[in-house]
Amino acid sequence: MAAIAQVEPLTSTRALSGPFDYAIPEDLRASVRVGSLLRVPFGRQELLGVVVGLSDRSELDSERLRAPRAAVGAGVPADLVELADWIARAYCSTRARALTLVLPPGAGGGVGEQRRLVATLTAAGEGAIAGAQRVTPKQRELLERLARAGASSASALAVDHAALRRLEARGLIELVARAQRRAPEHTVVGVRGGTPELNPEQIAAVDALLEAMQTGGSRLLFGVTGSGKTEVYLQAAADALQRGRGVIVLVPEIGLTPQTVTRFVDRFGDTVALLHSGLSAGERHDEWLRLRRGEARICVGPRSAVFAPITDLGLIVIDEEHDASYKHEGDPRYDARAVAAHRAQQASALLLAGSATPRPESYARMPRLRLALRADRSALPAVEILDMRDARGVLHERTADALGELRRAHGKGIVLLNRRGWSNFLSCRHCGKVWGCPECDVALVLHQAQRTISCHHCGHREEVPARCDACGSASVARHGLGTERLEHELTAALGDEAFPVFRLDADVAVLKGRAAQVLARFDDAPAGLLIGTQMVAKGHDFAGISLGVVLDADATLRFPDFRSEERTFALIAQLAGRTGRGRTPGRVLVQTLTPDARAIVYAAVHDSEGFLVGELERRAALGYPPSGELIRVVCSSEVEGLALRMAHELRTRLAIPQAQVLGPAPLFRLRGRERAQLLVKAGERDAAVAAVGLAVGARLHRDVAVSVDVDPQ
Repeated sequence: MAAIAQVEPLTSTRALSGPFDYAIPEDLRASVRVGSLLRVPFGRQELLGVVVGLSDRSELDSERLRAPRAAVGAGVPADLVELADWIARAYCSTRARALTLVLPPGAGGGVGEQRRLVATLTAAGEGAIAGAQRVTPKQRELLERLARAGASSASALAVDHAALRRLEARGLIELVARAQRRAPEHTVVGVRGGTPELNPEQIAAVDALLEAMQTGGSRLLFGVTGSGKTEVYLQAAADALQRGRGVIVLVPEIGLTPQTVTRFVDRFGDTVALLHSGLSAGERHDEWLRLRRGEARICVGPRSAVFAPITDLGLIVIDEEHDASYKHEGDPRYDARAVAAHRAQQASALLLAGSATPRPESYARMPRLRLALRADRSALPAVEILDMRDARGVLHERTADALGELRRAHGKGIVLLNRRGWSNFLSCRHCGKVWGCPECDVALVLHQAQRTISCHHCGHREEVPARCDACGSASVARHGLGTERLEHELTAALGDEAFPVFRLDADVAVLKGRAAQVLARFDDAPAGLLIGTQMVAKGHDFAGISLGVVLDADATLRFPDFRSEERTFALIAQLAGRTGRGRTPGRVLVQTLTPDARAIVYAAVHDSEGFLVGELERRAALGYPPSGELIRVVCSSEVEGLALRMAHELRTRLAIPQAQVLGPAPLFRLRGRERAQLLVKAGERDAAVAAVGLAVGARLHRDVAVSVDVDPQ
C-alpha cells in the first residue's frame, strides 16, 4: 500500500502549482486511491483536495510531510481525474479548476444521503394483533396497517416518530434507518409507447452503429429534421446496455428538450439518471451516486453530464450537436463535444453526434451516417423568403395573412424572433439620450411586464423612466421589437381561449421547470401559437405545426463573427424543421432585409450539404476552423487603460510558430471592467495552446484578470 498521497488542493488561484505530497495515516491507507477526496491542511487553512497520484516516496523528508485530516465521500473515479488533467492542459486552465468539474455534487458541502425510519412488524406485533398483548385501539390500528402494507415509513403511515418508538420499545415493531432516494421530476411531453418500426435508412444507420460499437470511434448522424434520430439513439443505447456498458446522452438544455428525456425514461425506466443544474442539491447527489454505484447505467443531461461517473462507458450521444450551449463559459472554458470525444477515446466507446444542421467542423472530421428522409415520409415544408426592405410594419403582409388563416383554421404555428424583451432600447426624443448600463457599454432593454429596463449582460435593472433625467422631457421613445412585445401584439390581434399564444424565452425559462411546462401546454393545445427566441427551434417534435415564421432572419448575419452564417442557416433550418410533421403539410415564412444572403437561400431549399461545402471552402480560404485553430485571450481590469496595456505586454510574450496574433483590440466594458482581446489563429493546436498557457501563466499586474478561450464560440 502506498504511503504518500499526491494531492491537488481545490483552489482557484493560477499561482499554485500542485500536486503536494501528504503522508497517508495507517488507518486510511487501505481506502485512499486516485480520486479520493481528502481534507488536508494547507498553510494556515484546511482545504478539500483530490488525490491525483500515489507513491511510496517523496522528495521531502518524511518528518516534513503533513497528514490529511479526513477522507470525504465516495471520491471521483480515476478516469475522471485523468479527464480533468486533459481539460486543464487543453483549455489553458489549472488542474484544480478542472477537477471541480468532476466532483460529486455537494462535495465537502454537507450534502449526503437522506435517511428515513422504516417500521417492520415483528412476531410479537403479529401476536398483539391476535390478542396476545394488550394495545390501545390506535396502536392496534397501526399494527394492522403495517401487517397489510409491509415495511413503511412514518410519513407513509401518517404517524409521528414517538408513536413508533413506543411500539419499538415493546418489541412490537422494528425501526431501521434506510436511505431514501430524492428522485427528480421531469415534465412529460409527448410520451410514445412501444418501439416504432424503423425505415430502411434508420435500419442501415443502426446496423452501422452496432458494428462501430465494437471498436469505438465517432459517427455523425446527419439527418433532416424529423428523420427519427432519437429512435436511432435509443436503439444504440439499448445495444450498449446489452453489452453491459453505460451510456451518456447529452442534450443542449434539459428544460428545452423534455421530449428526449421523456423518450429515454419511457424506454429504459429507472436505469436512466438525470443530471442538470435544475435539480436540488440532494437530487443531484442521489442521481450521481446511483450512477457511481452502477444502479443507473444511462445519464441524460446538458453539457455537465459529460462528467457522469459511469464505469465501462460504451456510448456517448450528443443530440443537436450544433448547439452553442455545449460550450462552457466559466474557467475552464471547455467544449463538451470535445470533452465527449476525448472521454470516448479513453473508454474505447462510440461517440455519436446528431444534427440536421451539423457544425462544419463535425461535417469535415467525422464519418457520416445520412438520414435524408423524414421518418414518417412527410415532405419538408415549403419555405418562402419575404423581402422586408420595402415593408412598413413588423409583419410582412403575407405573414399577417398567414397568421390570420392559421387562426381561422384552428391550426398551430411557431414564430421565432431571436430577441427578448419589449423594446431594444429607450431614447429621449428631445436631447437624444439613450439609457445605458452603468456597468457595461450597452443599452438597457425594456421589459414591460416587470416595469424595468435591464442589462442582458450583468443583470443591472432600473425602473422604466417617465422623464429624461438629462433634460426633463417626458418624450421617451421605445425602439425595436422583442418577444415580450410580440406576444402582446399577437395576443391582441389573434389570441383567445380557442387560439392561445404561448411565449418561450430566457425571461420565461428562468423559473425552474417553466420552459418544459410551456412546451407541454403548447403540445396539449389543439390550436395556438408558440412565439419565442431560438429556444422554440431546439429539437422539439410537435405534430400538427402547419406554419413557421422567422422574423428578422438576418439579425445574426450582422454580428462580426465568422460563425454568423452558420448560426443563421441553423436557426432557419431548425425552425423550418418543427413544421409540417405528420399528416399536416407545412409552410415557413422567412422575413429578411437580405433575401439573397447565402445562408438564407440554402436554408430555404433545405440544402445543408450545399451550405456546408461552401462554408468549408470559405473557412479554408480564411484559415478558420476546421482549417485552423482559434484561441481568444481577454484581459480585463477596473483600472482605466490597464487592460489594453497588459494585452500589449501579453502579445510580446506570445511566440507561436505558424500562427498569427491579431490585436489587441478593445472590447466594450463589461460588469464595470474594461476589456481588451487578442486572437490567435494557428495551424497547429497543441503548440499554440501550450504557448498561450505559458504566456498567461506568467504573473501580470495584480489588477488584471486574464481569461483564455480555446475554440471560442
